[in-house]
Amino acid sequence: MTENDGHSNASPLDAVRRYVPLAVWAIVILVILAIPLKIIGYGYLPPDDALRHAAKAVSGKSWQDILVLGPAFRDQNFVWHFFLRQIFLWSHCDTDKLVVFAVMALFTLVGWSALPWLKRPEAWLITLTIFTVTSGMMQRLMLGRPFLLTFSGVVTILCAWQFRSPSPPRWRTLAWVMALIAVCTLVHGVWYLWALPVAAFFLAGQFRWGTMLAAGWAAGALLGTALTGHPIDSLCYAVEIARRTLGLHDVQNTMTTELQPFTGDVFALVVLGGLLVLRCLGGFNTRPWRSNPAFWLACICWVLGFKTVRFWADWGWPALMVLTTCDLQLLLEARFAADSLKRLALTGGLAAMTYLAATNDYNSRWTQNLTWSYLTQDNPDLKGWLPDQGGIFYTADMMLFFQTFYKNPNADWRYILGYEPALMPDEDFKVFNKILWNFGDAKAYKPWVDKMRPQDRLVVRGGRGSPPNIPQLEWEYGVSGIWIGRSPRIPQSGTPPPNPTVPATAPR
Repeated sequence: MTENDGHSNASPLDAVRRYVPLAVWAIVILVILAIPLKIIGYGYLPPDDALRHAAKAVSGKSWQDILVLGPAFRDQNFVWHFFLRQIFLWSHCDTDKLVVFAVMALFTLVGWSALPWLKRPEAWLITLTIFTVTSGMMQRLMLGRPFLLTFSGVVTILCAWQFRSPSPPRWRTLAWVMALIAVCTLVHGVWYLWALPVAAFFLAGQFRWGTMLAAGWAAGALLGTALTGHPIDSLCYAVEIARRTLGLHDVQNTMTTELQPFTGDVFALVVLGGLLVLRCLGGFNTRPWRSNPAFWLACICWVLGFKTVRFWADWGWPALMVLTTCDLQLLLEARFAADSLKRLALTGGLAAMTYLAATNDYNSRWTQNLTWSYLTQDNPDLKGWLPDQGGIFYTADMMLFFQTFYKNPNADWRYILGYEPALMPDEDFKVFNKILWNFGDAKAYKPWVDKMRPQDRLVVRGGRGSPPNIPQLEWEYGVSGIWIGRSPRIPQSGTPPPNPTVPATAPR
């Protein structure tokens, strides 16, 4: 009778509650996977480096066969290209599918990087939503570029400290930190910027962890560059290309947008202010920010953002995200039991909010590429207007390189401008810099026009109303918004040179 009474007093929901933690984890993991799937479903393509990584892998060619290069060049991403090349050879996919793979894999890596360290993974969903709404972080996480590996590495190390810092780091911690930094160095190449989190740990007074991270950084950078086969050259080249990238420009507005300074991310200050209020109202028993390396890393990178915004976007954002997630986790632990059905309902609502905030196509952020017009070899209207065999594709528009190389990975021509202007020969960089300095004025193209051969082409963006004011070339309005110029063909006797061709409807 006693057993029956005890059994009858058990709530039918008790059997459900035991599965609440598992259901929460499943919801968080799946929504992070669903976000890039939905965005890719729009037909989304990243605008820059992911395109050239995929095209490089499909082409199988060296950069010397793709770009006109100056003396300072080494492929910092050759391991990523090798990896994508193996996927291409195994699957026989095209550039589109390689880009989809890169976007999916790297977004998921970042999205899942904090989860192994959390007791309440729904806190990470709140963080993702906050940063999606207040910044352009979601667009950056969808770029499909190797820097996202470093991004996830920063999140991983800061989370490891947050939840293990009461005890000193162990040898196995040093081992995996070294391995992580070695992989980031090998794939991404930017080994020297790991000095930023090392400095943050020491500023926070976390000397044991700071010493461990410094040792892991030194060993990981050496190991990563050693795997390239040229350790000293790789270490030196990474610094040299950074120096050229930032130092060759007379003014900052001729740099690519992500290397230009920002005016201060005000929303970051709002987030910090909100966390301060949360700490005061919640009365959490947690360490002060002055002893938290994530806080110091965010502060360092926010200040350095006034030099180059990538300091903030690549290193400051992950630090602030970890700081936010840890405080939110304390709030959730204080308000909801681990097996509470209210917790499950909250997680479901947070998942829906994160998904909708990240995937909505506000201002065509995920579908802008659907209006791109490409120069392709299989377009019959462009016959004779793309560079001939051994020709050079002259342009001062980096997007034209990304898009054209992406659509023509096996084309037998080279590009004067590739993914980084600092890689150009010095005399061509001066021309490029002058074009940007003069806001694309036609006269600035003269040095390139003077040395163009019959197989070369000059490609310039412009409206269909009139060709660029460069009469030395004959022009074709190739596709919407793009003019192609070439050296005039020798006309037959008595035949005047052809006028610029403007199709009635510009093909895409």
